[in-house]
Amino acid sequence: MPVTALDPKPALVVVDLQRGIVALPLAHPAAAVLARNAELLTEFRRRGLPVVLVNVAGAPAGRTDHGPVFPVLTPEWTELAPELGATTTDHLLTKHARSAFTGTGLNEWLRDQDVTQVVVTGIATSNGVESTVRDAHEQGFHVTVALDAVTDIDGAAHEHTVATVYPRLAETGTTRDILKALAEAH
Repeated sequence: MPVTALDPKPALVVVDLQRGIVALPLAHPAAAVLARNAELLTEFRRRGLPVVLVNVAGAPAGRTDHGPVFPVLTPEWTELAPELGATTTDHLLTKHARSAFTGTGLNEWLRDQDVTQVVVTGIATSNGVESTVRDAHEQGFHVTVALDAVTDIDGAAHEHTVATVYPRLAETGTTRDILKALAEAH
């Protein structure tokens, strides 16, 4: 479903755009994804709307077929990409799970800010972003995904999530669509 509208107080939730992840081989150029995120960040900040910048610094302990999820994590690996231009007004979260909602207090923080909708961006489309979208939907938030501001390590996984998962959980559109809806709402 295309972006129909943004609520009066949406929050932008940027997932895992950190130095170690944006340096990985991705399905779409990291520079383009970072640039679109920067556009959204600029507008949300300019309008005084909540911005949440999330990095990941670990994973749940359970075994998987793929083995360990992360390499040895260093501060350089988990540091947010400088293109995001983190500010003191941004809400910074470090997660140790796929979803930005798991064990971080994000749901409560968003509720305290009177947020009813989240716009979600970041990496990876089929992992951290998808888990965050699923949890946001389950928590009762309206969810919008900026499809040109997300990417994945696996192009097929990205396409599957965009085509079959997100339409059941969120409205989707481009950064331009979201900026237009933001201008109309505010």
